[in-house]
Amino acid sequence: MTVPQPSDEQVKRTSEILNVFEKAFGDLMTGDPTAFQTKFRKMAATPFAFYRGSAALFYHDLQDEAHTGPFLNDKTSRIWIHGDLHAENFGTYMNAHGRLIFNVNDFDEAYVGPFTWDLKRFSASIALIGYAKALSDDQITQLVKTFATSYRAQIHELVSSDNIAGFTLDTAKGPLLDALRSARLQSRVGLLDGSTHIHGHERHFTRGDDVDEVEGEAREKVMAAFKSYLGTLPNPKRRDGSCVKDIVSRRGVGIGSAGLPTYNLLLAGENEALDGDVVVYMKQSQPSAVSVQLQDTKAKEYFKNDGHRTVTSQRALQAHADPWLGWTEIDGMGYMVTEVSPFAIDLEWEDINDPEEIEAVVKNLGQAVAIMHAAADNESEESLVPFSTEKAIDEAIGNDGAKFESFLTGFAHEYSSRARRDHQLFIDAFRNGQIKGMSK
Repeated sequence: MTVPQPSDEQVKRTSEILNVFEKAFGDLMTGDPTAFQTKFRKMAATPFAFYRGSAALFYHDLQDEAHTGPFLNDKTSRIWIHGDLHAENFGTYMNAHGRLIFNVNDFDEAYVGPFTWDLKRFSASIALIGYAKALSDDQITQLVKTFATSYRAQIHELVSSDNIAGFTLDTAKGPLLDALRSARLQSRVGLLDGSTHIHGHERHFTRGDDVDEVEGEAREKVMAAFKSYLGTLPNPKRRDGSCVKDIVSRRGVGIGSAGLPTYNLLLAGENEALDGDVVVYMKQSQPSAVSVQLQDTKAKEYFKNDGHRTVTSQRALQAHADPWLGWTEIDGMGYMVTEVSPFAIDLEWEDINDPEEIEAVVKNLGQAVAIMHAAADNESEESLVPFSTEKAIDEAIGNDGAKFESFLTGFAHEYSSRARRDHQLFIDAFRNGQIKGMSK
């Protein structure tokens, strides 16, 4: 059988993809090739999975549009953005006031940049989901238009009103409400029972194949990092490490966390009951894929390390964030720290298949993105963006809603098509041993 040979264009694009991945993941791949075997297998599963794991490639393709393009000016090209705003990065969390909130999650790529980059990344992800669910091009166009209209309307409303509650058990509907109700049924006891056991009248982490001991010098470094982290909490409950009961290490194997050193710490609760114990994780942070493409000296100097960047960005974009959210440093590398929360439930798209239901969800997500963009501005506790973002965005979009919708729908179709082609090129490169450091 004659195997078709790739075209010159396909060879060039494959080389481009592999070069971007080498720059983004090279050191991590060398340190833990097994984790990246797992990551790349997961990315090979579907075009959407590939898109999720290739934010570095996405921003490489957008690098010439940092300060130019429709709706961008000195302000709107420099607001706090999520950085990896795809359709699966939404879910629930318990905020600092004890309320369950449905919102954007996973702020590992957050940075200061063009607000349209978030909207483009989300729109292309919706097009990929629509394609996977066999929706027509016209249906996909309608979904992106719905997102654009919902986002624009919410931004406009936020200019004159700060009393937008977002999505809670009282205001959410459909799959968003289902996620919140599912989160409400969870408990810390259930989470603890899944990862710990009681021995000698005390709770300990359960050891297994994916859990390693942290002893000697490594433990001393983690404890020192933990004590430093406590000082970064808005309302620290303790100023020492006496609450740490146990420490284990894990190595990330997911699409977004492959190869990153991670530690889990078991902390004593606020009382002596074992069911009140808390688990936090300490994960090494990597440079944002957005930051690699932008030359923003002020932003670069603002952050002490990438752990600080991740946490500061999340606090800015997510009002009343997790009270355990903080940052630290080990061997010069930044780490983010937060609770392993039983109340974190991701939005699941597998059972959202009816076009009308999909459109209703997309409309809600457009509102959520607008609320997120409006949160991080001159009214937040951070000074990096010293102006009203909702006002700047609203003025930039203006009254030309049709142009805004066309801008996003055109990009969604174009880039989702490219992502599907790139996905196949990636699979061929991976299975044929073309990725440096990866065996077939």
